[in-house]
Amino acid sequence: MAAGEPECALRIEGLTKRFGERVAVDHVSLTVAPGESFALVGPDGAGKTTTMRLLVGIMDPDEGSAAVLGLDPVTQGDQVREHIGYMPQRFGLYGDLTVMENLHFYADLYRVERETRATRMPELLRFSGLEPFTGRPAANLSGGMRQKLGLICSLIHHPQVLLLDEPTFGVDPVSRREFWHILYQLLKTGITIFLSTAYMDEAERAQRVGLMHQGRLLVAATPQAIKSGFAGELLEVRAKDLRAARRIIEADPAARQVLAMGDRLMVTVADRAAAQKILSDTLKKAGLDGVSLAPAEPTLEDLFVQVIRQHSG
Repeated sequence: MAAGEPECALRIEGLTKRFGERVAVDHVSLTVAPGESFALVGPDGAGKTTTMRLLVGIMDPDEGSAAVLGLDPVTQGDQVREHIGYMPQRFGLYGDLTVMENLHFYADLYRVERETRATRMPELLRFSGLEPFTGRPAANLSGGMRQKLGLICSLIHHPQVLLLDEPTFGVDPVSRREFWHILYQLLKTGITIFLSTAYMDEAERAQRVGLMHQGRLLVAATPQAIKSGFAGELLEVRAKDLRAARRIIEADPAARQVLAMGDRLMVTVADRAAAQKILSDTLKKAGLDGVSLAPAEPTLEDLFVQVIRQHSG
């Protein structure tokens, strides 16, 4: 680490924001190292967007503090914005401007010199795959392409920290994968990425994950460490009548937690081998068809539901 370089790219200590009686961010503390990718995950209303806005200085906290590269967003907001790229949920692209015109607009905002633009813009266009679409109005781009354009506009000034608020929301799965491929390439350059998402599978792509609920940061660790903290074991249950199977399993003492996941149930039990036989016999006695039970490994979603219930109980 170079002399004078901050130990943390992001440091949050007791950060709190209230809107009337509602506590949107509730005494959150967190650090993110330089060059790290961190995903803040949680449902709508968890406090993810408010946390982002506090970090970039759009809002002031009611309690606690935040530092971005050692700078205070409240008192040094202009300096913070010089070193970050921020992509909010609704990034301000101009639909009647072309891809290239949008890039030039953001280069003007960040006061990027003409010599730098000459090399930076072609580099970003190749990097994002938007090179063939420079003359296309932003309004005529697909959702995934608009997100890529928003990303490279936020990168035009070589930021050290990139803050992305649900960058792939509403984007198709293929475009989501392409977007993450770009983020992986960015990480190789040493940039710090702090993003929020409602997609649990997407959060697992980050080096560390923070689970947020009702303004509180419940857990912050690597995806593997979080999943290893899962209490109990999992069974995957399939049946032709999944609703009936769920009612029966939820009434059985062997089941600690039952979570519907599309065409299957994820059932948390204390002892998988014993519970598999008990639940199988119970479902068959109830006359259900097409029943199958198999061991399964916990996902972040399984753990998240478990953690929320523990904190709510």
